[in-house]
Amino acid sequence: MLKFARNYWLALLGLAILLSCSPVEETPSVSPERLEGRTMGTYYVVTLFTGSQVVDLPQLQQRIDAELELVNQLMSTYIPDSELMRFNSWHSTQPFLLSEATAEVMAEALKVAEETGGLLDVTIRPLVELWGFGAQGRIEKAPTAEQYQEIQPYVGYQNLQLDGLWLSKADPRVSADLSTIAKGYGVDRVADLLEAEGITAYLVEVGGEIRVRGPKPDGSPWRIAIERPVSGERSVQRILEFDNKALATSGDYRNYFEQDGVRHSHILDPRTGQPIQNRVVSSTVLHESCMTADAYSTALMLMDADEAIAFADTHSLAALIVVKTDDGFEELSSRAFEPFLQ
Repeated sequence: MLKFARNYWLALLGLAILLSCSPVEETPSVSPERLEGRTMGTYYVVTLFTGSQVVDLPQLQQRIDAELELVNQLMSTYIPDSELMRFNSWHSTQPFLLSEATAEVMAEALKVAEETGGLLDVTIRPLVELWGFGAQGRIEKAPTAEQYQEIQPYVGYQNLQLDGLWLSKADPRVSADLSTIAKGYGVDRVADLLEAEGITAYLVEVGGEIRVRGPKPDGSPWRIAIERPVSGERSVQRILEFDNKALATSGDYRNYFEQDGVRHSHILDPRTGQPIQNRVVSSTVLHESCMTADAYSTALMLMDADEAIAFADTHSLAALIVVKTDDGFEELSSRAFEPFLQ
């Protein structure tokens, strides 16, 4: 019997991140403003301190909505006429002209793909659909090896070539999915908008991907809680304090389905065509760019824990890996992450 997990989205709680409820002094100089809405199939929350600055909040929210809508219209696989889906429908090996925004995200995805030996693979969309985690909806049973073999020839980041704004396919059937990086890019777009407005203390979250700038007016850092990676409940694994960083967490414990007692995660390994089978249950990355943190956090999920930490150390990434053990959970951190564990 097939059983699907539900996404328990709460207004204040992301896929893998929840915001601390530490109180702040209720005075106009330090009381935060809060803007929230829906985007990319999830929610967004913007918390900002304006101090003595006069900010037209309704107008600011309209601009935030416009930024996020632009990213969605460019990179969604759920909007048939998005730029990305028009590229996917481009059944040709001739170059396709991208917008600057999509080309920027694609360039970062291909860079991380090269660094990780293809573990972050944006050409994985046919595999995502095959396993029922895409826009075409859920499946009734796990796909067969033969079905994977049919799409294998055109799954692989090497099948894409980016030259400036021009993106080409080695095979006309190549189809891309930027969901492992687009939310983080959306966070960065909103953060850049706030900074252009002179706002210097803020938190931007889109579906669990976060970027903050601070400290807060009272001098305290932002406090972010990493969720304990278990399905069916909400609890905290660890609370971090930091400013001027972005944070992204990937996990396999919210979006999955079960068939005949076997759990199939939405995080798919392009090398095997199968959901991940290692014991890594979540990976968290801190970085200046939320787009980049988003990409690396997904790639690290596809590695064994020791391999993920070694990769993070080699690339000076601040990464925290949570592994499921027979006795519970074990944390492994890279050298760059250790200062945040104090």
